[in-house]
Amino acid sequence: MSDRKGVDLTGEIGDSVVAAATGSVVYAGNGLPGYGNLIILEHQGSLLSAYAFNQELLVSEQDRVTQGQAIARMGRQGDQPSLHFEIRQEGKPVDPMRFLPPR
Repeated sequence: MSDRKGVDLTGEIGDSVVAAATGSVVYAGNGLPGYGNLIILEHQGSLLSAYAFNQELLVSEQDRVTQGQAIARMGRQGDQPSLHFEIRQEGKPVDPMRFLPPR
């Protein structure tokens, strides 16, 4: 997942991170440099969503998740509590704000 593009969402350490849409967990771990504890979900329409810098992962690879389900607890990016969120369609970054509910 090089060419990191996405949005950083602020909150508090330990806040629930929820799935943007129903899908399957294709990655849950910390093996991709620069993303910390990362979850990648696969959705219909060749979409992937990525949730980086989590304090705690609540799902495992191959789990099915539903939209709005808690999948992780927010961690920090540097010294700031935040979640890095990305959407990829057919491997290319797209504007993640189109996939988030209004705040």
